[in-house]
Amino acid sequence: MKAEKSSPRLSYTAPSTESPWSTYLTQIDRVTPYLGRLGRWVETLKHPKRALIVDIPIEMDDGSVRHFEGFRVQHNLSRGPGKGGLRFHPSVTLEETMALAAWMTIKTAAMDLPFGGAKGGVRVDPRTLSRHELEKLTRRYTSEIAIIIGPKRDIPAPDVNTNAQVMAWMMDTYSMHVGFTSTGVVTGKPVHLGGSLGRVKATGRGVYVTGREAAQRLGLELEGARVALQGFGNVGSAAAELFAVAGSKIVAVQDQWGTLITGKGVDVEDLLARHRAGHGIGGSPADDDAFWDVPCDILILAALESQLTAERAQRIKAKLVLEGANGPTLAAADDVLADRGILVVPDILCNAGGVTVSYFEWVQDFSNFFWKESEINARLDTLLVEALRKVWLYGERNSISLRTAAFVVACERILTARQERGLYP
Repeated sequence: MKAEKSSPRLSYTAPSTESPWSTYLTQIDRVTPYLGRLGRWVETLKHPKRALIVDIPIEMDDGSVRHFEGFRVQHNLSRGPGKGGLRFHPSVTLEETMALAAWMTIKTAAMDLPFGGAKGGVRVDPRTLSRHELEKLTRRYTSEIAIIIGPKRDIPAPDVNTNAQVMAWMMDTYSMHVGFTSTGVVTGKPVHLGGSLGRVKATGRGVYVTGREAAQRLGLELEGARVALQGFGNVGSAAAELFAVAGSKIVAVQDQWGTLITGKGVDVEDLLARHRAGHGIGGSPADDDAFWDVPCDILILAALESQLTAERAQRIKAKLVLEGANGPTLAAADDVLADRGILVVPDILCNAGGVTVSYFEWVQDFSNFFWKESEINARLDTLLVEALRKVWLYGERNSISLRTAAFVVACERILTARQERGLYP
């Protein structure tokens, strides 16, 4: 059923006009001087390999026909098939999708996974659709992009406002096209349809694990540490649970309805119950701007891109910033944080838990052999800790930030693959 009340805000306040794609290009320009002879291939990273724009007409429940615009971008496939999520959001654009696909290219390489980068999106407010309309939208979108996706070509996954049910519809639609059940065409599916245990909370777990490792290196104890959290969806809520178990206090939470600030710390389980019931976190929009002034030790950005501007970076009180979202920090804000000595664990490491377990799911689908959740979590933790260790050492050795170090490590892997494969024809 459609909601009878007006829909909540679907975007966080982002005063900057800088686009995600321009942020990404700036990041590539900053790492180019460190690439040596591989620098001759760097233009490869500035051009998506393939971008598809599709029209999605569906008949609504009232009999009217509406058209929605959808995208699928494959940024780079040098190291393997495309991998990246699908988001349903009214602010989706081609340029945003290009940037998110590019960050997936960097992320999978930073984690040394055998994937390239891709991303998809449909410009729609899913809260205004009935379940029947949402299924129609998903299936028509899937049929339109079916010409470029596949288990060995491009594998979508859940992202903003999409979930396991949406992935199940995508898998079924693609399977109808090819004439057999193809579980590996998407990841993040229901477990009984070939999904992996541990996938739902994997991204949030990655935020916690990389945050724990970074905090240890900074000499910051998680017991009693104050955490401010932007975003309380799958990523933010899972991270909040793990930090709370470690003894940290969640002193501020901001979601798309408003901001909740408390010096005593919130009851995460109570907040989760409220959120699942559709009541939000009980915060006030009037406190949205005050979120950036909250005294805290750790700031987790788990909402949307372009949230941390230079002005906000001057105000935050944290010692450690964890990027649970993709591209939440603008380049100018990075400079401010560096000048202030605030460590940032970049998105391409911090939120890589989701794509890593998606890789595990993809492998399990091919083999038809599935692992226990404890095995999934253990494998995930090992890969995340090792990836952070390598990037940290590279950064220390070259006196550069974790973001620059992660980009250099990833870009070297991508461009080496490009160089060794050569150009065709």
